[in-house]
Amino acid sequence: MPTKKTPNEVPVEKMKWTLNSKQLKIKTTDDLEPLTDIIGQKRGVEAFRFGMGMVKKGYNIFVTGQPGTARLDTVKKMLGEMADKAKTPCDLCYVNNFKHPEAPILLRFKSGEGSKFKKDMQDFLDNVKREVPQLFESEDYIARKNQIAEAHEKKIMAFYQAIEDQVKDTGLVVVRMQMGPIQRPDVVPLVDGEPKRLIELEEMVEKGRFPKDEYERLKAKRLELKEEIDNIVNELKNLQKEVVKKHDEIDRLMFTSLAEDFLKPLREKYPDKKVLRYLDSVLENMADELDAIKALGGPPKQGPFPGMMMGGPSPEMVFRPYQVNLLVDNVESEGPPVIVESYPTYRNLFGSIERVQDRTGGWQTDFSKIKAGSFVKANGGYLVINLMDAIFEPGVWQTLKRSLKTEQIEIETYDPYYFISATGLKPEPIDMDVKVVVLGSPYLYMMLKHYDEDVPKIFKVRADYESSMDINDDSVHQFARFIKSEVDKYELKPFDISGISAVMEEGVRWAGRQEKISTAFPGLSDLISEADYFASRSDSEIITAEHVKEAVYAKVYRSNQIEERIQEMIDRGSLFVDTDGEAVGQVNGLAVYSMGDYAFGKPARITAVTALGKEGIINIEREADMSGPTHNKGMLILSGYLRSRFAQDKPLSLAASIAFEQSYGGIDGDSASSTELYALLSSLSGKPLRQDVAVTGSVNQNGEVQPIGGVNEKIEGFFLCCKNAGLTGKQGVMIPHPNVKDLMLRDEVIDAVKDGKFHIWAVKTIDEGIKILTGVNAGRRGKNGKYPKNSINGLVDEKLKSLVDELMAYGKDEDDKKSNKATSKKKSSSKKK
Repeated sequence: MPTKKTPNEVPVEKMKWTLNSKQLKIKTTDDLEPLTDIIGQKRGVEAFRFGMGMVKKGYNIFVTGQPGTARLDTVKKMLGEMADKAKTPCDLCYVNNFKHPEAPILLRFKSGEGSKFKKDMQDFLDNVKREVPQLFESEDYIARKNQIAEAHEKKIMAFYQAIEDQVKDTGLVVVRMQMGPIQRPDVVPLVDGEPKRLIELEEMVEKGRFPKDEYERLKAKRLELKEEIDNIVNELKNLQKEVVKKHDEIDRLMFTSLAEDFLKPLREKYPDKKVLRYLDSVLENMADELDAIKALGGPPKQGPFPGMMMGGPSPEMVFRPYQVNLLVDNVESEGPPVIVESYPTYRNLFGSIERVQDRTGGWQTDFSKIKAGSFVKANGGYLVINLMDAIFEPGVWQTLKRSLKTEQIEIETYDPYYFISATGLKPEPIDMDVKVVVLGSPYLYMMLKHYDEDVPKIFKVRADYESSMDINDDSVHQFARFIKSEVDKYELKPFDISGISAVMEEGVRWAGRQEKISTAFPGLSDLISEADYFASRSDSEIITAEHVKEAVYAKVYRSNQIEERIQEMIDRGSLFVDTDGEAVGQVNGLAVYSMGDYAFGKPARITAVTALGKEGIINIEREADMSGPTHNKGMLILSGYLRSRFAQDKPLSLAASIAFEQSYGGIDGDSASSTELYALLSSLSGKPLRQDVAVTGSVNQNGEVQPIGGVNEKIEGFFLCCKNAGLTGKQGVMIPHPNVKDLMLRDEVIDAVKDGKFHIWAVKTIDEGIKILTGVNAGRRGKNGKYPKNSINGLVDEKLKSLVDELMAYGKDEDDKKSNKATSKKKSSSKKK
């Protein structure tokens, strides 16, 4: 039989928010249109729109909010909707700097032109590779070379003829001696029609076979002609150099003429001055390295060792310096890029300069090894990263700040051991126009803004996402459309009105307030999918409230092993929790245990013991270093309450110890401060407290009961204890009155309340609560300054007075004993004298 309702009992209709059938006039989600808008984030969306609209330096966006509120999905959706599709950024290319290879040159092209330029350059190189070897085998080229060779040979013959004319009829003759690549003329004596060296002629003179006078004459004449011959030899050398130079000039001229024809279309197609200068440098460098190009496809040559043949250079090696490194290609982009970097390492964000090991074991690199990261690829658009992930990566945060402040990026390889493996390249910096969106927690934002002076300069917009939204007709309809969009997205079964209501009720429970509903859409999406699983298992064509509840209970079961083990200990009596009877100085408090993905409430026995003394209230948890600062504050508030109520006409003299029994871990929070106060008042007044009522709530020094968190878990935890011990119809939980609007209890608890088997009381003050726990009025101070005699406050006041009197009497007795001892000692001393 239901018991009579007391004034403080919470009505059943206030224990849970339920969907009003008039708010949704549908049968299933098939009657709805899927959601396309962002709901529940008006503040964050407006801030984000403002940040995207501001094009000034530093207006990057810092998105804050709790994880699980779909921040990333919302950001991607807004970027996709708000980005200007008409503004596609340019392509970026790095090319070789032939004068300073350590500083590659950056070229910019309109979207899609970068890949075309790269292809056109490759076509140019292919033409050179194919046509140049043929050019130097052409009849025109050979004829020109022969013409130069013939002219050269005629000059050489003329030189030799001039020498021969001078030595004619002198007994000397001109001979040609091979010295390296050229022939050197020399003058030697002519004896018996044969040229003789001077050393041979000298031997003949010594043997008397040749006149010595004639030998001396020939020797002197040879020395006279030798100077002229040396001059002629020098002229021959210069002539040889001139011939080589003419050959090179012809080669260069013919190559340049041919290559210029190939480059002409590129010059017309890409009129940018920087590109034209690069094409000029390509042509000039090719002409300087013409020998390597001419050697392409040539026959093998003799190597440094006999029998060793060496082929010509490979085309890849010859033409690598002239290729194009297409760093960023936006040919397939429509509008600014939106890049979400889920793994923000230094390399992934800012690129790198790769190195390769050559045959000798050394490291080499060049402009073609420069690789772009997400930051560069997002140039002209948007980059989204999780800031906590980025901060943990070495070098990322500093480089990101520097790039956003300078609006430039210099690609380099981040290497802590750079002193032994530096790349040696310093590419031309890239001017950046990128808006960075970082995701982080409010705590991280506040920490960075406090300790890093650069944060306010580079992240001038904060888009703060909310974890819940107001419940009204519009939000209810939008939430139902969200369920519809999830059904369509994952091809789930439709939800009927009861299923929609059950999902929304769970969202309200997650929000923790009856007037709010959670915006943790990823979690709600999981719940929707899991409900579909249970509907499929039961062969149902639609998803109802039962399937949603089954999904909720299944998730709880997957996570509540610890809760069950604690409950087993309570049921078997290992943890002392009474659910019936009365006791002085003892009350059931309620605590919440958090397992990360799951939280549950359980009762804990709180006891208070008072005695004569001056120590005041002793917090046993604090003395054992098991109490947090908030819990310590709550205990100090109890002393303030006692002083305000009972120490206006006398000193507060007592020794009271308060403890959470069987608590072996740390404890924090002030949600049990009212509970501890009830135990203390019971111990002082001598009135027993009901053990079938569990209590939660914090208290201030004026005796007002303040709201706490986890109220649903706490009520359900004590209900489970009572259920296992046997419901008597008197059991219940006493909560702060402001927490009534936070109630979203499970149906099992609400059904027990309906049947009168369980109760929930809401109190505003300690006076209201102590009456429920003891059945005795708290009592108000009268005009005479005293509390009613048999009230709780009256009994406590009398007890405190008696403690003061007893303490003073005890002190007086101690003083008398000390005085008597002193007198007796004095008399004894006099007798001895």
